[in-house]
Amino acid sequence: MRVIARSTLTAFARRHASTRASLAHWLEVTKAAEWRNAAEVQAAFSKAKALNGERVRFEVSGGDYRLIVAFDFMRQIAFIKFLGTHAEYDGVDALIVSIF
Repeated sequence: MRVIARSTLTAFARRHASTRASLAHWLEVTKAAEWRNAAEVQAAFSKAKALNGERVRFEVSGGDYRLIVAFDFMRQIAFIKFLGTHAEYDGVDALIVSIF
């Protein structure tokens, strides 16, 4: 998978040190993956939740933070759509949010 807005992960990890390991692991697994659907994403990340056929929500740092990614499985691209605290996540519509 090619990850779009990877710099977002790096910048966020700089501001929130507790997310560094989780985000680095997510990036490493995702870059190496060749997922064909959301179910395969969930198989790789047991706490991930498929929001629809293309969007998946990930827990970061034990659930203190949330990451929403839109996948284009055909083109093998992962688009970062949201990364924030659990409280910030509660204030967005996960199916349409596009902060980055």
